[in-house]
Amino acid sequence: MPEFPDQDPDRSSKDPSGNDGERGPNQGGDGQQQRPAGPFMSRGMLTWIILFGAAIALFFIMSNAANQSIKLTWTDFYNIAKNGKFEGEVVIKDEEIIGKVAEGFPGLPEKVTPPAKVSTKISLSTKEFYVKKLEEAGQPHIEEPGGSIWPIILIQWAPFIIIALLIYFFIFRSLRNAGGGPGGMLGNFGRSRHKVTNKEHSNVTLDDVAGIDEAREEVQEIIEFLKSPKKFQRLGGRVPRGVLLIGSPGCGKTLLAKAVAGEADVPFFSISGSDFVEMFVGVGASRVRDLFKQAKDSSPCIIFLDEIDAVGRRRGSGFTSGGHDEREQTLNAILVEMDGFETNDQVIVVAATNRSDVLDPALTRPGRFDRQIHVPLPDLRGRVEILRVHARRVKMGPDVDLERLARGTPMFSGADLAAIINEAAIRATLLNKDFVEQDDLEESRDKVKFGRQYKSRKIEEEERIATAYHEAGHAVVQWLLPDADPVHKVTIIPRGSYLGATFSLPEKDRLGYGKKYVEATMRVLCAGRIAEQRKTADVTSGAAMDIRQVTEMARHMILEWGMSDQLGFVDYSPVSNNEFLSEKPYSDDTARTIDSEVKGSVDTAYTDAVKMIEDNWDKVVAMAEALLKYETLSSDEVDRLMRGETLNKPTVADLLKAEKDKADQPAPAPPQPTTDESYGDDAPGAMPSPA
Repeated sequence: MPEFPDQDPDRSSKDPSGNDGERGPNQGGDGQQQRPAGPFMSRGMLTWIILFGAAIALFFIMSNAANQSIKLTWTDFYNIAKNGKFEGEVVIKDEEIIGKVAEGFPGLPEKVTPPAKVSTKISLSTKEFYVKKLEEAGQPHIEEPGGSIWPIILIQWAPFIIIALLIYFFIFRSLRNAGGGPGGMLGNFGRSRHKVTNKEHSNVTLDDVAGIDEAREEVQEIIEFLKSPKKFQRLGGRVPRGVLLIGSPGCGKTLLAKAVAGEADVPFFSISGSDFVEMFVGVGASRVRDLFKQAKDSSPCIIFLDEIDAVGRRRGSGFTSGGHDEREQTLNAILVEMDGFETNDQVIVVAATNRSDVLDPALTRPGRFDRQIHVPLPDLRGRVEILRVHARRVKMGPDVDLERLARGTPMFSGADLAAIINEAAIRATLLNKDFVEQDDLEESRDKVKFGRQYKSRKIEEEERIATAYHEAGHAVVQWLLPDADPVHKVTIIPRGSYLGATFSLPEKDRLGYGKKYVEATMRVLCAGRIAEQRKTADVTSGAAMDIRQVTEMARHMILEWGMSDQLGFVDYSPVSNNEFLSEKPYSDDTARTIDSEVKGSVDTAYTDAVKMIEDNWDKVVAMAEALLKYETLSSDEVDRLMRGETLNKPTVADLLKAEKDKADQPAPAPPQPTTDESYGDDAPGAMPSPA
C-alpha cells in the first residue's frame, strides 16, 4: 500500500509516461527518492516546524515554572486581602488574581509560607465581581491586559495544534481532490451563552415578591445557605444541589430567581434552556460543560436555568429516527454535572418550568433537584398583596378598592395583575386624569381577560338584539341560582372575539369544584342559547364557547371527578404512556356508557335552564331591553331589574349628544384687562381658578 505523502495531488496533470509523476525508490538522477513538491511545504520543513514549536512550548513551560504561584481558593485569598496581608498591589488578570504575601503575619493557610506568591482562579465573565470585592476589602490592585493569557493558551493547546497539523498534512491533503477538504470550524458555538448578574446589577429583591409566601420562604433558605454554609454544615447537613421552581406561566418563577440574584452576594449565572441547543451536534453538551466549569471556578454561585423543559424532557419518548439526539445528549451532560463523580456543593442550580410532567425522572430525583418549589396561582390575599406591590409605582385615586379588584380576578397570575395596573395607568393617562380611578382598573381587568372594547364596530340590529337576549339569559339564570357566582357586570359592547359578556364576581377562591356549583354553572351556560332562540326563533354560532365549556365540565364530572351514579367512583381519564400517545383504559361498552352519561348530564342542565327561562321571561325581556338601551349594566342595576324596578339614567345616545353639544359650544371670550386694582382677584369678568 503506498504511503499518503508519496501521492501527488496534481498527478493527473503530469506526463502520461509517468517520468515526472511517479516516484519510486530508484527515481532521480542521484539514486535518491524525490520528495513531492506540495503546495505548502516538504516533510523535512514540517519536521523543523514541529521541533521549533516544541522548543517554544518548552521555553514557556520553564518560564511558567519559574513564576509558579501557590493556588488558593477565593475564600482564603479574600481573607488574606481583607486582613491586609498582601505586600503591595495584587495583579488581576483575566483568568487569575496574583498577590505576594508579606512576612510576619500569622493565621495563613498551612501551605503558604511567607514570603510567597499566591493566586486564585477566576473567569473573564466574573472578573468585575471579584474586583468589586477586593475594592470593598480595601486591597490595592492593578489590572493587566488580556494579552498575557496567550502563553498559557499556547502551552495548553500546542499538542493539539501539532496533532491537527500532522493529521492535515498526512491525511487531508491527500483527500483534497476527492472533495474532502478541511471542514468549517465551530468557533465559539461551544461556549456557554449565559449572563452573569451580581447583587449590584439587580434591582429586584424579595420585597418585590408577594402572594407566594411559602415559595419565598424556601428561596430565603437558599440565600441563607449561600451566605453562611458552615452554619448548616455544623450538624452534618449539606447545601441543596438543585431547586426546581414549578408553576403556571406568569406566577413569578423568574421573578423569584431575580430576587435571589438581588439578595445573594454571589455570582448569578442565568441562561435559557433553548440556548443550549444549536444546529450543530454536540454543541449543547459542550455549552453545559463550559457553564458548569465557569460556575465551579466562581463558586459559591447560583446557576439559573429558565424553561428547563426545552432540554430536560423525558428520554425515550416521542418519535425519533434512531440517530443522534442532540437534546438527550445535552440532558445527559446536565445530569452528570449536577450529580456525577465530580460533585461541588458550592454550586446551586435553580431551574424553572411550567411543564414538570414532561421532565425526565433522573433530573427531578433528590441529589439533583433536592427541592421542588411549587409556585401556585395567588389566592385572594395574595392577589391583594401583588396589586399593592405594583400599585406603589402608580398614582391611585381615593376611590380605588384593590380588594374588590382582587375578588374579581380569580385564577389571575401575578403577570396578569401587573398588566391590569399598567393598563389602568395608561388609560388614565390617555384620559388626562390626575390619578388612576376604580373604573380604570375595572376596564383594564376586562381588557386583559377578554380584550379591548370595539365601540365603533357597526353591528346589525338583529344581531344586536340576539346578543342582548343571549346575555340577559345568562344574567337572569345566574342571578336566580344561589350556587352560581354572583353577577358583576353585563355588557353587549363587543370585546375581543366576543359580541357580549356576563362577568362574575366570585365570593371566594375555589381550589376544588362541588357538584352543585358545576351543575349551576352548566345551567347558566345553556341559558344564553335558550333565551336567544326564544326571541329570534333561530340559533346562531354565538353559543360555541358556551357549548364547549358545558361539554368539558360534563366530561370532567364523568371521567375524572366520579360524579356519575352509573359509573361510580372510578377514574376513566385517558392514560398517557408517553408524550404523544394515550390510550383509553376502558372497553367499548364503557365508552358508550360514558357518552350516554355526558349527554344526559348536558341535557338535564339544558332542560332545567329552559324551564327557568320560561318562568322568568318577563325578567329576561326587561334585562335585554335595558342592555339595548344602556349597553352595560352593573351588579346593582341587575339587582334592581330583577326586583322589578326601572332604571333612570342617561342612555348612550344621551351621553354622546351631550359630548357633541359641549364640543359645538363656542369658546368663552377672554376676560378684558382692567386697570381698577380695587377689585383684586375678584374683578368682573375674571375666570375662576382651576383649583
